Amino acid sequence: MEDFEVRASNRYVQQSARKVRLVVGRVRGMNAVEALQVLKTMPQRAATPVYKLLKSAVASAENDFGMTDEDLYIDRIWADEGPTRRWRRFGARGRFKPILKRSSHITVVLKERTPSVF
Repeated sequence: MEDFEVRASNRYVQQSARKVRLVVGRVRGMNAVEALQVLKTMPQRAATPVYKLLKSAVASAENDFGMTDEDLYIDRIWADEGPTRRWRRFGARGRFKPILKRSSHITVVLKERTPSVF
């Protein structure tokens, strides 16, 4: 039997990859349904795009591949750095202070647990 994996990604999230990685590391390896419940209650702002991405991946697995959401787990999830938009704020004496608007790309890979035979 082949192992199917469902991959979903969310690109150009307006949050630094470092902050997203804190949320992503909390749900890595969890059951998909449990991870959705954990993400729903997390206070971090990065939890919202991760929650939406995971929910989309679970829906794709159910509708496109006929998998059940109870058997899905997060095999791999990561956050890469996206492009950084450089901005400037002018300061005193003709200087300017650089502001970096960072973004990130989030990717999740779901797999289905196969029941162990005893």
